[in-house]
Amino acid sequence: MTEAPAPGRLRALSGRLRWIHLAPLLAFLALSAWAFASPVGAAPDDDFHLVSVWCADGGSAQCTPAPASDIRSISSEFRGVTCYAQDAKRSAACQESTWGSTGHYYSTRGNFVGEYPPLYYATMHLFAGNDIQSSALVMRLINAALFVALAAALAALLPVSRRRTLLWGWLVTLVPLGIFLIPSNNPSGWAITGVGTAFLALLGWFETSGRRRWALGALFLVGVAMAAGARGDGAVYAAGAAVVAAIIALPPVRAWWRVLWLPAIGVVIAVVFFLMEGQTGVASGGFSSGVASGITSGGGQGGTGQLSGVSLAAYNLLMLPFLWTGVWGTWALGWFDTGLPAVVPAAAILAFVAVAFAGLGIMTVRKAIAVGGVLIVLIVLPLYVLTVSGDKVGEALQPRYLLPLIVLFALALLTVPRGRELRLTRVQVAVILVALALANLVALQVDIRRYVTGSGTQGLDLDKGAQWWWTGFPLGPTAVWLIGALAFTGLLAILWTRLTPERALEAAPAPASRPA
Repeated sequence: MTEAPAPGRLRALSGRLRWIHLAPLLAFLALSAWAFASPVGAAPDDDFHLVSVWCADGGSAQCTPAPASDIRSISSEFRGVTCYAQDAKRSAACQESTWGSTGHYYSTRGNFVGEYPPLYYATMHLFAGNDIQSSALVMRLINAALFVALAAALAALLPVSRRRTLLWGWLVTLVPLGIFLIPSNNPSGWAITGVGTAFLALLGWFETSGRRRWALGALFLVGVAMAAGARGDGAVYAAGAAVVAAIIALPPVRAWWRVLWLPAIGVVIAVVFFLMEGQTGVASGGFSSGVASGITSGGGQGGTGQLSGVSLAAYNLLMLPFLWTGVWGTWALGWFDTGLPAVVPAAAILAFVAVAFAGLGIMTVRKAIAVGGVLIVLIVLPLYVLTVSGDKVGEALQPRYLLPLIVLFALALLTVPRGRELRLTRVQVAVILVALALANLVALQVDIRRYVTGSGTQGLDLDKGAQWWWTGFPLGPTAVWLIGALAFTGLLAILWTRLTPERALEAAPAPASRPA
């Protein structure tokens, strides 16, 4: 007979539990709501990426070889998976005629000649079954769980003074585009997660010792592999993250031999992925690797006529902030057909700017070099790619391609010397978190509405008149919206005490490489 736990043990267990322990669960619920918010194929170029997943590792029943190496025989179920794309008033109900379709068709739209690295597709292929809807949803939830697991591991392993960098860096850069992409079937989600993880883990590698250092080193390699194994530009950004972390936290020269071998391995991994067939054309192809859908943002580009040379470069330079702010909602989500109300980008940008100014208030020479370097890349790289490609801001180059770099910029900006804090009052922190909660609340509702009924229908009740929803899922769209919004708000409420300056920093171990 099993003995009941002693009251003293229960009290000891409850004494160890804190509200912060709910944070990973709430984060996963918030991301899971976004996973359910849109149908299969909702992210840009998802018709390409989904086919690439099912065709990875030799193919499957839905993808079989064809006479030419750049062609596959694809299940007819994939043909109509994006039937609603670029028509905001059309719901995802048109997919119903797609599921269960028999037969195959020939297609060149997939990663058949190595435009993208193979790791993301090969990993997701492990979960690719005969039911495309269920498999795609499982992949989304796995990607959400990966992000939460890596963030939680970093929070547990990083020095206390770096945890606030982790929290603020992710919070002010992910709403709404990042929180849409991470729990999606698009490899851009891995690039975002991988670059941020690589930077934070390597920062901790330089500043810790013992088992904690080795664990952070392993996380760094995981982050590099995720980013570089998902996109060619992700490989470039992962290598950049290693350089930025080294600039900020590299120990004195005499200790370099102890620590630099790990980032060197990470850079080699990134270079190997980048040099794989098809990846070296990223810089000149608008990061699209030859598979861009050709859609544009449709905003702010009218009346410019044909531009080229210096005129095109000048125009793109002046319009560049429009490309950056797309990560906070000035560009529509999905296939650029889910426009967001102005309150979303206004609130999200407010949060980012407020925290960024706090980061600017604490500057060192190393940090200035690192932040300035990332900012220069944020300006020069898209300007060069657009001008060489003959494109204007709003064409070909999308905010999602720059989001990992913006995450890196924010994390570097919010990294402060050990023992110092960002100068934000409790009221300021509360206002920022309320703005983020509002942006997520509105963006999630609008995103679900667009697919459930089409944007022509309005109203808070998402179940009323619903034309599309996940088959067999017990919760309706309104319930998913409320659960996701409440989970995100609850997460912010829990993190509030961890983000306010009045919370004293715990004693942190001295840097392992401090000279004697």
